[in-house]
Amino acid sequence: MAQTLEQRRRNAKFAKEQEARMGKSDDQIKKRTKETPKSPISPVWIGILGFVVFGGLLFEALSRMFA
Repeated sequence: MAQTLEQRRRNAKFAKEQEARMGKSDDQIKKRTKETPKSPISPVWIGILGFVVFGGLLFEALSRMFA
């Protein structure tokens, strides 16, 4: 079965990454991995803040409609 263009691209990318790892220790390889930045505010506080802001906007809109 012949390889598709996508498979060839992915195989070439994988081979390039493996070649870059050759001769390096595990510590050097682990340093290259990208760490995802962690948000300084927890999702719970973001939810509470969103509830206060958007809830306030909703109540303000309702009070202007019915007042």
